[in-house]
Amino acid sequence: MNPDYENIGDHTESVEVEFDPTPVTYEQLLDVFWKAHDAAEKPWLQQYMSAIFYHNEEQKQIALASKAREEARLPNGKIYTQILPASTFYQAEDYHQKFYLKFEDDLVAELRAMYPDFSEYVRATAVARVNGFIRGYGDIEVLRRELPGYGLSPEVSQQLLELAAK
Repeated sequence: MNPDYENIGDHTESVEVEFDPTPVTYEQLLDVFWKAHDAAEKPWLQQYMSAIFYHNEEQKQIALASKAREEARLPNGKIYTQILPASTFYQAEDYHQKFYLKFEDDLVAELRAMYPDFSEYVRATAVARVNGFIRGYGDIEVLRRELPGYGLSPEVSQQLLELAAK
């Protein structure tokens, strides 16, 4: 079954991260994962469970060790995050993609002009970064350094800075 928002079945909402292990290690990604959510919170549905999906035995062992470290830090030592083998990743429907950007017409127009193919737009690192900054994730100084590389007009760049500063 190809899940969708109306019929998710036994699937879990997740994010697929493609990374180059040269500048960022798997361990560093896991550190971000643990800091980004409350792994001690029990999910009320499988759709929202906390999980780390691994692609090989080495990733599995690293993930298990990181979970053990996190459990040791907690007073009750209970983490609900599951460590599971990766399987087929199903991309969310188009209307769920880059959700926070959807409300910023000028930004979307310029980014879509740079990435006219929707699948490229969805996968573009710059688009993901802009979406995150709009939501308040990331450091404004990092955005200022990265902004020239996004290829946005000065007006839309200023708009992005204002949105990210809120």
